[in-house]
Amino acid sequence: MALVQMVKFTGKEEIECKAIADDAEAELNVALPALQKAMAEVEKLDKSAISEIKAYKSPPKQVETVLAAVMILFGNKTDWTTAKKVLGEANFLQSIKGYDKDNVSATIMKKIKGYVSHADFKPEAVGAVSKAAGALCTWVHAIYIYASVAKEVAPKRARLKGAQESLAVKQASLQKAQEELAEVTAKVNRLKQKYDDSVGEKNRLRAEADQMELLLDRADKLVKGLAGENERWRASIGQLQNEIGRSLGDALVAAAFLSYAGPFDTQYRSNLVGGWLSAVREQQLPSTENFTFASFCALPTDVRQWNIQGLPADNFSTENGAISVRCSRWPLMIDPQNQANKWVRKMEESQLHIVDLKSKDMLRKIENGIVYGLPVLLQDVLEELDPALEPVLAKALIKVGNREVLRLGDKELDYNKDFKLYITTKLANPHYTPEVSTKTTIINFAVKQQGLEAQLLGIVVQKEQPTLERQKADLTLRVAAGKQKLVDLEDEILRLLSEAEGSLLENETLVDTLQQSKLTSDEVTRQLNEAEETEIKIDAKREEFRPAAIRSSIAYFVLDDMGRVDPMYQFSLDAYVDLFNQSMDKSRTSPKNITGTERCRQINVAHTLSVYQYTCRGLFERDKLLFALQLCLRIMTSENKVPKQEFDFLCYGGAGIERADQRPNPCPEWIDAGAWDNITALDSIPACMGIASAFEQGQRDWRAWFTSSEPEETPLPGKSTSKRHNGIDTNQATGKTR
Repeated sequence: MALVQMVKFTGKEEIECKAIADDAEAELNVALPALQKAMAEVEKLDKSAISEIKAYKSPPKQVETVLAAVMILFGNKTDWTTAKKVLGEANFLQSIKGYDKDNVSATIMKKIKGYVSHADFKPEAVGAVSKAAGALCTWVHAIYIYASVAKEVAPKRARLKGAQESLAVKQASLQKAQEELAEVTAKVNRLKQKYDDSVGEKNRLRAEADQMELLLDRADKLVKGLAGENERWRASIGQLQNEIGRSLGDALVAAAFLSYAGPFDTQYRSNLVGGWLSAVREQQLPSTENFTFASFCALPTDVRQWNIQGLPADNFSTENGAISVRCSRWPLMIDPQNQANKWVRKMEESQLHIVDLKSKDMLRKIENGIVYGLPVLLQDVLEELDPALEPVLAKALIKVGNREVLRLGDKELDYNKDFKLYITTKLANPHYTPEVSTKTTIINFAVKQQGLEAQLLGIVVQKEQPTLERQKADLTLRVAAGKQKLVDLEDEILRLLSEAEGSLLENETLVDTLQQSKLTSDEVTRQLNEAEETEIKIDAKREEFRPAAIRSSIAYFVLDDMGRVDPMYQFSLDAYVDLFNQSMDKSRTSPKNITGTERCRQINVAHTLSVYQYTCRGLFERDKLLFALQLCLRIMTSENKVPKQEFDFLCYGGAGIERADQRPNPCPEWIDAGAWDNITALDSIPACMGIASAFEQGQRDWRAWFTSSEPEETPLPGKSTSKRHNGIDTNQATGKTR
């Protein structure tokens, strides 16, 4: 505190001293210009100028007066002789220049005042007589003015000197105090530095401890996270190793399936795969026991995404989806029900360019797709494709430097590998030339009963129980998103592990990802368990409406089969779905709280009648009865009211009988080979078993029945074969023999 007061007082005195000095300086500055002017004139003097004055034996009055004033200032006599003597001194000019102007006595000032106040004692007047004397006159005036001012300033200077001396004492004390303060401050700084070093060391140790604790925590998370991943990865490694071991045969069968199986239906594909697998095993190549093309070429996450995008969930449709995305040639989809078209539109969404062969800008859009890597859907093609598309279908790429170029017409287009071309046709049974077949992958997307049944079930539930169907859709999306997130996290973990440098504990992103993966895995597992339970409940509720979906899908395929009777009979699936929705609306005659079984009965009755009435409007009269019979038999077969074996016999007879294993015809003279094939096939049906041996044992009776004019009214030979079995009698079985 004392030091602060001392600094304040010293500073105050410094301000006062400066004020005094500035005041004195300001007054002196009034005289300084004249002095400086005089000194400038004096500087011009040299020995020759002084010699000029000395040369006067009897100087002019003005010169003599000036020299007298100069002698007074030097304290000499004012006569000319003394003046000449002083002028003759070698250091005269130096004496003039270095004259002590601050200490001119009052006596001298009084004497000089008499000179400078004289009217003739003017530098201009004297300079007219002698320039040197004029300069000395100016100097005398300047000394007088300065000394006069200095005399007035002297008290101030004295006070200034005293103040400065006092200030110097106090500054010395202040300096000493400051030195002592600096010493104390240095000591304090050393102690503070020591304290800071200690605190820094403590903080470093604490940070190191925190870092170690963080690393321990990360290590714990890393171990637990990798432990969880370890279980999944071990299972995946075991599965992948088994798959790698069987990949040779599986890949061979999958390649054959991808190349050749696309145009065929489910049964034919199954036969092809069975034959290929047998050939693979004969060559002792490893392969999967229950190989399926869909599971080999499509990831479950992809399949779920396709289903969400509108691809039916049946195995046939999944195979078609896998062929579409895996084939090296552009897919040409046989799509009479427009299912593939809808799926492609949903899958590619806003980037898709849709064209047909009649579009004026077809080639331009295909060119844009090729250059910018955009998907293009060429829809509604017939059995012949535009020859202009030949380079695109053949992928006739030309290598030009680092570029891949495709020539389309007269243009050379830079080929973008992201370009995709999808081709669809609504023809149900097209016949493509070998040239088209070799440049495209033909895929049969005609809807199957299983897939259509699932779609119609969704429509029924959406109509009858919209909340239930929405829960089902949300559940599917949530489970698919969870599983996809697990896959993404696993890929991210593997990427981080492969790119990790140094200690894994330093990789915070990896640890956080592992932790997130574990949490996500637990959450997804929990959601999947809940989803499975919820799905069981939802599916159980949905199953109440399956009879309506079964009946409606059967009815559609009866309509579809009418195309075999007459190619003119073609029915749109979209129109059929609209009819189904209308039937459901019309069938609602009871309160909404009826059971699912009763509601299905209402829908089936109304829809079956609507299908019959709707279809008969477009049928020839001769085909209406056939349509009604087909519809009735298909429905009864699905309800197990007509044994399938008996129904197949009614439709196909003995067309597929193996004659090498057939028993001999006992009556070739009146039973031809075709009729005996039918009898042999009928004998294999449990309800008619023994009819072939009955012909062998009772040839005469059977011939008599055969030649009867009214066989339908005549009892059948033998009691064992005369009874009816499940509504079918032996007359029906042998009707073709006539």
